[in-house]
Amino acid sequence: MPVTVLLVDDEPLVRAGLRAVLEAQPDIEVAGEAADGAAVVPLVRRLRPDVVAMDVRMPLLDGIEATRALLRTVSDPPRILVVTTFENDEYVYEALRAGADGFLLKRARPAEIVHAVRLIAEGESLLFPASVRRLAAEYGDGGGNRAARAELERARLTDREGEVLRLMARGLSNAEIAARLVVGTETVKSHVSAVLAKLGARDRTQAVITAYESRFVTPG
Repeated sequence: MPVTVLLVDDEPLVRAGLRAVLEAQPDIEVAGEAADGAAVVPLVRRLRPDVVAMDVRMPLLDGIEATRALLRTVSDPPRILVVTTFENDEYVYEALRAGADGFLLKRARPAEIVHAVRLIAEGESLLFPASVRRLAAEYGDGGGNRAARAELERARLTDREGEVLRLMARGLSNAEIAARLVVGTETVKSHVSAVLAKLGARDRTQAVITAYESRFVTPG
């Protein structure tokens, strides 16, 4: 089954460019388009895409609020890929904090766009870990976010789960973590699932942001 994508951007040329790049791939299908975040929830309910590729800045409802609305109102929501002009943008970090799974620069090359969509759909790796780390260093609470610290304390991660979280923050995939820890991939999957469940995190990105903001992992 192909990965289905909903494109959300107020610039028709951006949507057309993304559509051309993605539909050139045999395993990706563009399910629909929207010109503003206000249209996301009804379209997702109707089309049930696997991934929403969404501009972070739009005139009526931006990508941050659209992400919040989507995760709040839609059961089994799709993965959310924020599309942005600027990498070091507080809007991007706020979208990730709101629940987006990763971000993509509008100037990205076609191969990078395709890779980002596939990686977000699979959900086994952190997209652009170095960039997420820079965003956390720039816009996260420098003294450690109190809510994030409390969340991590409540989680009571085991030593091995903490080790897995640190490797997740470096962007390692399950297979790479397994090789690093000399364990099986299924064992790593179990640890990752436990980390997400204990932190109440939707995915790796949210778990890693909690790790950075609590200063369990230093983003610098």
